[in-house]
Amino acid sequence: MMFRYYFLLGIRSLRRNPALTALMVLTLAVGVAASISTLTILHVMSGDPIPHKSNRLFTPWMDNGPLKGYTPDDKPNDTQMSYRDVMNHLPAKIGERRTAMYGILMAIEPARKDLPAIEPEGAAVTKDFFAMFDTPFLHGQGWTENDDAKAADVVVLGKKMADKLYGNTNPVGQYLTMIGHQFQIVGVLDTWEPSPRFYRNATFGVQEDFFIPLASAIRHEITHAGGMGCTGDTAPGWQGRLDSECTWLSFWFEMKSEGQRQELQSYLDNYASEQRKLGRYMRQAKNKLFNVMEWLEESKVVGNDNKLSAWLAFGFLMLCLVNTVGLLLAKFSVRSSEVGVRRALGASRKEIFNQFLIESSVIGLAGGVAGLLLAFGALALIAKQSKQLTVVAHMDWQMLSITFVMSVTAAILAGLFPTWRACQVTPAIQLKSQ
Repeated sequence: MMFRYYFLLGIRSLRRNPALTALMVLTLAVGVAASISTLTILHVMSGDPIPHKSNRLFTPWMDNGPLKGYTPDDKPNDTQMSYRDVMNHLPAKIGERRTAMYGILMAIEPARKDLPAIEPEGAAVTKDFFAMFDTPFLHGQGWTENDDAKAADVVVLGKKMADKLYGNTNPVGQYLTMIGHQFQIVGVLDTWEPSPRFYRNATFGVQEDFFIPLASAIRHEITHAGGMGCTGDTAPGWQGRLDSECTWLSFWFEMKSEGQRQELQSYLDNYASEQRKLGRYMRQAKNKLFNVMEWLEESKVVGNDNKLSAWLAFGFLMLCLVNTVGLLLAKFSVRSSEVGVRRALGASRKEIFNQFLIESSVIGLAGGVAGLLLAFGALALIAKQSKQLTVVAHMDWQMLSITFVMSVTAAILAGLFPTWRACQVTPAIQLKSQ
């Protein structure tokens, strides 16, 4: 009952000095918004993007670089895989599924006359990709194993690209002109969050605009969106590059269970041994295997700079707390006469302490609401400026809870010293001065 009374008293006190109250609320809101925005980004980027199967999705790092300049215990020459190795692993009977992929750019000529030619970013993958990474389909489905074998000109569009080209209609079955060839649309992916581009490289939160069969991309000689890097001799022309040790393809295995990890490791070790007999894998480096979360950590998807920015944001919150302490001291000091009268009428120091601390909590709640709104605005602005962080422009219930807990805790901490000072008022002196 007393808590309700003090709570209502705290709300009324917010209106007593609106300018000072607004300044305190804004100070807390800015500190909380900075911390929550940074914490939300860190939380999303470091979270498990595919939790129900991340421990049985594996990507290998196999070092087939040249012996020249190599010293034992060097890191792998490249974290991706050569075309020759990919073609050896795809038909292997290991695990439930296997897929290879690389990023591509393709010119698209929309059928609509009001749209100019565009060059969106996509990926060349194999059919197992969609099942392995649980891609949600809005229309249609992925292509078949036969399409992979024939290097068919088929395409799966992302929702944004499909909406841009065809509006709200279902485009499955229609043909789309890409690099001067007709590709049949077989599926449209639904909105994909979190957008798990973890399978390809360390960028996070970007949805591809389209997907085509890996074999089709090779047949059309479509180069990597980010260029290629070769560790061996490169013959002229596309096919020559494929036959060399160009390591620009990512590869993933899906096992039936986490327990089959050692089985996959043994397969990779045996494969490397066979390749050494053929004059490859001469470095004899240890083959490494990473599940999704291990790969994210190894690839530093959440880098040290992101973690440092989180600490800086909390440091900024502490600075805001110091400012709030000063403002609360000013607010409570002008109420000395009120405290003196209450003490003279029998109020204990504990009751005064509870009253002022609850008032500080009310300020914290107001700062939390304002900080939440500022955090939403900051995340939306970040998502607009950086397409790689589009996925973080939202908060889950965990982040919402942390927002209010942080703001109220911050206000209580800031209010402890001013509240203690307010309790030290001597009633006799205040009554005499009044």
